[in-house]
Amino acid sequence: MEKNIVVLPGDGIGQEIMDASIQVLTKVAEKFNHKFNFEQYEIGGTSYEKDGEPLTDETVNACLKADAILLGAIGGPKWDSLPPHLRPEQGLLKIRKALNLYANIRPIKGFEPLLHASPLKESVIKGSDIYIVRELTGGLYFGTPRERREDGNVAVDTLLYHRNEIERIVEKGFESARIRNKHLTSVDKANVLESSRLWREIVEEKRKDYPDVKVDHMLVDSAAMKLITDPTSFDVIVTENLFGDILSDEGSVLTGSIGMLPSASLSETIGLYEPVHGSAPDIAGKGIANPLGMILSSAMMLRYSFDLNEEATAIEKAVEESLEQGIHTADLKIHHGKEVGTKEMTETVISNL
Repeated sequence: MEKNIVVLPGDGIGQEIMDASIQVLTKVAEKFNHKFNFEQYEIGGTSYEKDGEPLTDETVNACLKADAILLGAIGGPKWDSLPPHLRPEQGLLKIRKALNLYANIRPIKGFEPLLHASPLKESVIKGSDIYIVRELTGGLYFGTPRERREDGNVAVDTLLYHRNEIERIVEKGFESARIRNKHLTSVDKANVLESSRLWREIVEEKRKDYPDVKVDHMLVDSAAMKLITDPTSFDVIVTENLFGDILSDEGSVLTGSIGMLPSASLSETIGLYEPVHGSAPDIAGKGIANPLGMILSSAMMLRYSFDLNEEATAIEKAVEESLEQGIHTADLKIHHGKEVGTKEMTETVISNL
């Protein structure tokens, strides 16, 4: 199999972890007789420095032609003083909209050697395996008008959802639950928001097509509490953009390290894959960044975009074996382990492959 992959390292540690991911994918290609072609473009602050905007049309067009996209990380205090439309984060919003990446997938599963580092008791977090399906191109982040009024003393944001936007993400949630443990939790705020009442109506309509899936409706504040008190009660969570952003970030710290968690943003035709963590500009260039979230995001790419399940599983097992051997970067606290930098961590994963 031959595939063309656009890589967008972005800012901070993005280039370092992207290089690690490319090394692992190159080893996978060699081991399983594939060919992966990588083409690099800029996004975020590095794109602003080079081209004066956080995402160029040239980069968007390259992504549209690719088989999949890998993204490192964006942002940093260096660009905090820029006007809102030029800040690095706008590059991420633009590419999501341009590629119609409407479904964000975040698996939150703890690795056994790291559970002791969770802020929760190990007895509470052990066995948790959560799959968050977040709507990504609608809602409060994209609604208009978005403006200041009355001499800047009144701010307006608009939460807008169309029926078809809700239907397609709810279907993605049901399909995900069907191939896992057949339990879907739909999170909304239907006691307050009209958009959430529409959301809940659509979930009720769609559940008739998935009679094998158990469905729970949960208000977002209750879901936030239950993620802390009973994380093993969740299988698949489906929710709208803002709630999904908050809940997935909350969930990401429960397993002991945000540096381990991958994510996928999917359209009907293409996927963009990135780690959950940020650009960590304070450690950029020091060779100590944790590459495992990016590497695991690459495994998600193999599975979801290329249907290469065996190859994806090989990467995931190699990462898990590396941790079980006690090899870890500075952000991971493994008892009796060996702390290494980005290079040696990557080499360990490749060795286990």
